[in-house]
Amino acid sequence: MSACREIALLRELKHPNVIALQKVFLSHSDRKVWLLFDYAEHDLWHIIKFHRASKANKKPMQLPRGMVKSLLYQILDGIHYLHANWVLHRDLKPANILVMGEGPERGRVKIADMGFARLFNSPLKPLADLDPVVVTFWYRAPELLLGARHYTKAIDIWAIGCIFAELLTSEPIFHCRQEDIKTSNPFHHDQLDRIFSVMGFPADKDWEDIRKMPEYPTLQKDFRRTTYANSSLIKYMEKHKVKPDSKVFLLLQKLLTMDPTKRITSEQALQDPYFLEDPLPTTDVFAGCQIPYPKREFLNEDEPEEKTEKNQTQQHQQTTGQAQAQNQQQTAAQQAPSQQSSAQTNGTAGATGATTAALQHGQDQGPPNKKPRIGPSGASSGTGVLQSDYQHSGSRLGYQSNVQGSTQPQSTMGYSSSTQQSSQYSHQTHRY
Repeated sequence: MSACREIALLRELKHPNVIALQKVFLSHSDRKVWLLFDYAEHDLWHIIKFHRASKANKKPMQLPRGMVKSLLYQILDGIHYLHANWVLHRDLKPANILVMGEGPERGRVKIADMGFARLFNSPLKPLADLDPVVVTFWYRAPELLLGARHYTKAIDIWAIGCIFAELLTSEPIFHCRQEDIKTSNPFHHDQLDRIFSVMGFPADKDWEDIRKMPEYPTLQKDFRRTTYANSSLIKYMEKHKVKPDSKVFLLLQKLLTMDPTKRITSEQALQDPYFLEDPLPTTDVFAGCQIPYPKREFLNEDEPEEKTEKNQTQQHQQTTGQAQAQNQQQTAAQQAPSQQSSAQTNGTAGATGATTAALQHGQDQGPPNKKPRIGPSGASSGTGVLQSDYQHSGSRLGYQSNVQGSTQPQSTMGYSSSTQQSSQYSHQTHRY
């Protein structure tokens, strides 16, 4: 059903920051559905991992501030388009934020993996008991952890705030153990503990309706407000050299507001003063950046999804030394040639070969699986700058794309764009 839902949504959604579905293939022999997308060379998971590794090697290299701003603006614009069309994504995380490589859309953000996306109505209807617990734990809003019976646009905004903080620090802001990730119980003690350890326990005046949450009695039993008396987002971000009076912090604070009714909307965020100060956001997030970011990796088609998630979580919880990392690199170098030759026999431009890791449903946010992976042949990365033009219009930014051949009407936030088919594709598979 998730494949059918994703296909139905993607056939209707057309926006420069939402991944474009090109074709759907049915395989009756092995009961699979294959979804073919434009190929995106990068994703935020690998980009952030690259910078996190530089810190571990004692050669810290932060994401360029202009790049962070451009990434955030395009993510917000894509989500604003979804919300304006009554769609909740419900699974935003770095692995689902793709970035186009060399080509006419170089450096453009693409929001991917709509498998958990849902249409919502006004007024909101209560969730069905069988509706799965959604959003990867580290990016899950506190109201979901406390058993909220209505999903609102605010859950996507919280996840964007988590991604924003991760771009600024190269670390997941609310990371915790995920041993019971498959549970249907929304309450997760360790995740709430991590949120309170960073944000502090919410005061009654800051979240008046918290007492109405289904899991509030459990919260009272398991937590003490005094435990988190010295915790605050200001202190956490100051450790990462983000000043509390800066526009970047003030926007982050609005995105990570505990009370979902007070949390900023995507439209309000796009008009925030943060986007009006230099450097201005650009269509090409890599503009002026010479960092050699890695390409996205690909899972082996035959690798079980549940095993992959388990390996990823376990691997993230282990502390690996430098010698172990070198051994993994040597193993990957030995195995890559045989895998690459195999992949090249599975179709042209990666169109029918393997399932992309970033688009795989339910993917955990741990490090990539230790099995070597390969990207499609012919993919290349460049450092050329694609010029773009952001123009101020009152307090709002107007975006003008240089991608030619557009027949797409301009969006409410000023986008003028097209969905131009690329010669490279990503693909995703579902069993039915």
